[in-house]
Amino acid sequence: MKITKKLVIQALFALVGAGAGYRFMPLVWQLTGLETSHLLNNFLTNFVLGAIILYLISFLLVGYVEKLVNRLEKYLSKQSPIYLLFGSLGTIVGLMFAILISTVFFRTQMFLTNTIVPITLMLLLGYLGFRLGTTRTDEWRRLFSLGFRRGTKRTSETGEILDEGEPNYHHYKILDTNILIDGRIYDIIKTGFLEGTLLVPNFVLHELQYIADSSDSIKRVRGRRGLDILNKLQTDKVIPIEMYEGDFEDIPEVDDKLIELAKQMQAVVVTNDYNLNKVSQFQNVQIMNINALTKSLKPRVIPGEQMNVMVVKNGTERQQGVAYLDDGTMVVVEDGRYFINDHIDVTVTSALQTDAGRMIFAKPTHSTRGINQDADVEAVSSKKDDTKSKGKPDSKKRK
Repeated sequence: MKITKKLVIQALFALVGAGAGYRFMPLVWQLTGLETSHLLNNFLTNFVLGAIILYLISFLLVGYVEKLVNRLEKYLSKQSPIYLLFGSLGTIVGLMFAILISTVFFRTQMFLTNTIVPITLMLLLGYLGFRLGTTRTDEWRRLFSLGFRRGTKRTSETGEILDEGEPNYHHYKILDTNILIDGRIYDIIKTGFLEGTLLVPNFVLHELQYIADSSDSIKRVRGRRGLDILNKLQTDKVIPIEMYEGDFEDIPEVDDKLIELAKQMQAVVVTNDYNLNKVSQFQNVQIMNINALTKSLKPRVIPGEQMNVMVVKNGTERQQGVAYLDDGTMVVVEDGRYFINDHIDVTVTSALQTDAGRMIFAKPTHSTRGINQDADVEAVSSKKDDTKSKGKPDSKKRK
């Protein structure tokens, strides 16, 4: 028979009923005047009657208890491991204090003091311990990490203190939305320059899905590109990748959620967002900026390279148009304002790499061809004029 959650709940009800029957059924027999009946007032009868009574009651309450357990499971599944760890430790410490205090009340003969007061203390101090453990996770994590680092220090032969900890190593690398849309993270991972485990938060995945379902065609292409990159990372299994199911419902912005998650998990945020980079540095969260990596490697777009782009809006300068590549790179097209919402072939003239990203300057390929053709026509016509003028030297001089 398959063990379901309802059966487990009913079994727990029966077990609690057995304990309650052993403890309280003698009082029931005393109130009814049957305490002298050894057939009723004995250990086995009290134990069985209590279990049966609570088991029957469980049929009425099992649905509500199951819903409560499901809500609790859903809540705990959204929390980070650090949150659960320190919450459990705080609860255990609170219960230990409650038991120590309750030893005084256990020795009394009154039901109020030897039962109700200890249960109240356990519930109260257990809850307080849980709240203290979960509301100040950053302070507890720093305290534990400090103790661990102190414990791992050793001395060399010369007496120098050596720390075996790795403060620059972060196991989790958190990917944000922009880095998945960019797509270059896939090539970097394939080269083996990143180690540890990639972490994709659930709220980042939801933002990607929202962008992929956008009515704007450009945003829709970028969102689908990010989802494709994420699927390739999971399929190729070049590096371990995990999903973070939790969320920070009290924080509205995705960037702020990334920073808070990085703090809790001592992780690094991998991004190409210039603003997120600055905000993270201000909050002492380590960032791996792909644009900074690209700038340090100094990649160059070869002048004369041709590409096909779609001009989407006017540029800041006169007659300029702006297009974007699939990864979001801006392409400034000369005379591009005449080709808005059209796909055209352009020739790269130069490129500029900044901390905010890469900019490519180009001009329409057909305009380059027109210039060359006009130059050829002018050369041919000049040759014809020279040939005609050979027979009329005097008139040319007079002119």
